Amino acid sequence: MEGVSPPLTADEARRVAAVEARLVREAAAQGFLPFDRFMEISLYAEEIGYYAQEADPFGPSGDFYTAPRVTPLFGWTVADRILAVRRALGGDRPFEIYEVGPGDGGLAASVLEGLTRQSSDLGGITYHLIERSAPLARRALARARAAARDGNVPVVEDPAVGSDGPFEGIVLGNEFLDAQPARRLHWTGTEWHELGFRAQEKRLEPAEAPLITTVPPPELPTPPEPDTVLEISPSAEGWVRSVADHLVRGELLLLDYGYDQPELLSAHSKGTVASVRRHRSMPRPEEAPGASDLSIFVNFTRIRDAARRAGLIEIAYGSQAGALGDWGFAEELASAVKAARSAEEEVRTRLAAKNLLFGFDRFRALELAAPSSSPALSTLTRPDA
Repeated sequence: MEGVSPPLTADEARRVAAVEARLVREAAAQGFLPFDRFMEISLYAEEIGYYAQEADPFGPSGDFYTAPRVTPLFGWTVADRILAVRRALGGDRPFEIYEVGPGDGGLAASVLEGLTRQSSDLGGITYHLIERSAPLARRALARARAAARDGNVPVVEDPAVGSDGPFEGIVLGNEFLDAQPARRLHWTGTEWHELGFRAQEKRLEPAEAPLITTVPPPELPTPPEPDTVLEISPSAEGWVRSVADHLVRGELLLLDYGYDQPELLSAHSKGTVASVRRHRSMPRPEEAPGASDLSIFVNFTRIRDAARRAGLIEIAYGSQAGALGDWGFAEELASAVKAARSAEEEVRTRLAAKNLLFGFDRFRALELAAPSSSPALSTLTRPDA
């Protein structure tokens, strides 16, 4: 839904002013502010960035919805997959679950509930939360620990995946990659340029410049048409490589919206950056920085390439709805319908399930395995997946 967002609250106005001032200062000092730096400051600047706010950005009173907000069936089905991975690897060793970007803990809570519902033997499992936002980290920790009590699963905070060294387990990222700072590149017809901003009279103006730094492999494509915009996230690709450095046995499971690069170039040739506030799309990403969410469609071609170069083995890649079906969503739905206490509750459960399966059609599921565990985990995937 597009249009002008509601007026800024006093707190939002202060934060936007602080973010804008910092962006302008940096743009003036450097002469050009690339989009990934703009995104980093707008979203993650300490105390003033979008994710530093005390208000909850999720749900009807926030700015956007995520799948865990639609129905707990999402997290319960992810829990089924986690348990299947653990069984395939052998359940007699410590098993670490790292969730990156857990937000307010909605997915962590439903995953932990799902683990407890499906298994009475959760010994050796530890759930790790990695969240840059201090306010969200507090909420996520409290919510996840409350959900973990029945299963007696320890829930801890960590600064990074594998901060305690190599491990066996699962790394889970739901709508994590789309919020990583991204470079916006413009094809002029002969070469790629960098999109960003320059400071003009104490405000930001969109600008273009030669590439700030070289682009890591793979080589950038040659689009068929000029004026094509492509987003890439070297920071997201680097993060995938860091996971590969620490994941000894187990799986990296990524759920996010995006496409392969050819489709991004053909169907989204003007780029995919989205600025959202109060469930409305803002016309310009530089509008209300610090009070609006920013994201891009994930370039899965480059993410998959980064994983391959890092030594991870691709187990499965496809639609999120298809992956949920493979992992046991139908069984979870049937169980929830059976447990419904009224006809109205059954209808709500079915409608939420339909929303999850069909309302997130741009979402993909990418499963990547550490080489040593690839043979065991490959048996969990249908031959036609």
